[in-house]
Amino acid sequence: MFRVAVCDDDEQQRDQLRQILLALSFKANIEFEIELFPSGEQLVSHYEQEKSPFHILILDVEMSGINGISVARRIRELQHLDEQIIFLTSYPEYMVERFDVFIFQYLIKPVAPSVLEEKVIRLCRYFQAQEKKFLIVQSGYEDVVLKHDEIIAIESAKSLTVKNKLKFITVSQVVESKGLISKYAESLKDSQFLQIHRSIIINMNHVNKFAGSVVQMSNGLEMPIGRSKIKEVKDFYTKFKVMKDNL
Repeated sequence: MFRVAVCDDDEQQRDQLRQILLALSFKANIEFEIELFPSGEQLVSHYEQEKSPFHILILDVEMSGINGISVARRIRELQHLDEQIIFLTSYPEYMVERFDVFIFQYLIKPVAPSVLEEKVIRLCRYFQAQEKKFLIVQSGYEDVVLKHDEIIAIESAKSLTVKNKLKFITVSQVVESKGLISKYAESLKDSQFLQIHRSIIINMNHVNKFAGSVVQMSNGLEMPIGRSKIKEVKDFYTKFKVMKDNL
């Protein structure tokens, strides 16, 4: 499901955009959760109150009060950097000059349904591709979304009270969960992750150096390599570095 915010001070325009998205949902079998905002102030307030963010923002540029450009800037200032923005404008000649600080797409009013559909489908495909770069793990009663690039290591942790306890060590936190490390090793084997020990998976992008049977990670953590895996790990890392340097 993709969350979409439509922000326009024209009620008729908001409803038209909503109808286009609902029709697209039916035609392309894409589920949308659509929320309408009659002003830029209300959308900014939504983010300031730390309510659920959106995948796609459809913003009218020329609104009374806070215009679409100011709305986008404020949302970016709040460190919401992943939202994809579609601007609606009647003045295309100002687009390059005024919007060059954003990753965005824009549509000229009046909006043709086929054009909006094409843009939205393209963005949905982008998000589907991005989802492959995340892990969703259950920690307590919450689902925690972890970016692959921020995971340093996954480690089995001994516990007298929790069976199959795992620790997901990231650049900013340690998330505790439950599961079999072998399943994560299998699901992540075609990416930058490698199981170096029966209880440890590491992210090759976070390797600082090898020292005998120990690998030092980017956060200074030293992790043991299983004796039977030392050659395999070093060979894998060498190939990984060669491929990365040639990209």
